[in-house]
Amino acid sequence: MKIKVLTLFPEMYQVLDSSIIGRAIEKGTFSVEIHNIRDYSTDKHKKCDDYPFGGGAGMVMTPQPLHSAITNLDSDHKYLRIYLSPKGKKLDQQTVERLAKVEDIMLINGSYEGIDQRIIETDIDEELSIGDYVLTNGDYGSLVVIDSVARYIPDVLGSDSSTIEESFSNNMLEYPHYTRPRVFEGKSVPSVLLSGNHKKIEDWRNEMSNQITKEKRPDLLEKK
Repeated sequence: MKIKVLTLFPEMYQVLDSSIIGRAIEKGTFSVEIHNIRDYSTDKHKKCDDYPFGGGAGMVMTPQPLHSAITNLDSDHKYLRIYLSPKGKKLDQQTVERLAKVEDIMLINGSYEGIDQRIIETDIDEELSIGDYVLTNGDYGSLVVIDSVARYIPDVLGSDSSTIEESFSNNMLEYPHYTRPRVFEGKSVPSVLLSGNHKKIEDWRNEMSNQITKEKRPDLLEKK
């Protein structure tokens, strides 16, 4: 998979050098290219924003730098172009798994009050939101998309089974996890996990997953 990111704040993506994602990128399991939108501005000061027509608070990203960046970096429209926006479809596990099967993705990030609507109509394939709240820019959303999608790329986690039994798989929250020591602060690991009986362990995990989902996210069960 190849991911291209268009942003006004390239320095925010240094976090991708860390942990599991950083190691996968270093190995070439997938690639992430960060492109500064300002580099494509024809303004002598590399300005990328202006006041909104009709008035109102804040600034809007102007169309020229974004359009030039998108068309120069994806001249044949090979990439799936995603704009991170609070107006977009909310990111969920099904969307993550769908995007993980896409070979080329371009993430376009707005800032200020957003981007000129004509860019959305002309250059964007879909809009995505990571939740019902507003952030200072789309880059936080892009980082979430990269991290969540990368986990489903083969060899990123080291074991493909790591993504099978986890929260939101089959619209269920994951069962509790325990590790050593067996007793901590007077609390013991459930005895079934020490039994060695794989069938009983599987039944317990399914039961706990169902119970936790009912208690914390009953809305997920309505989707089943």
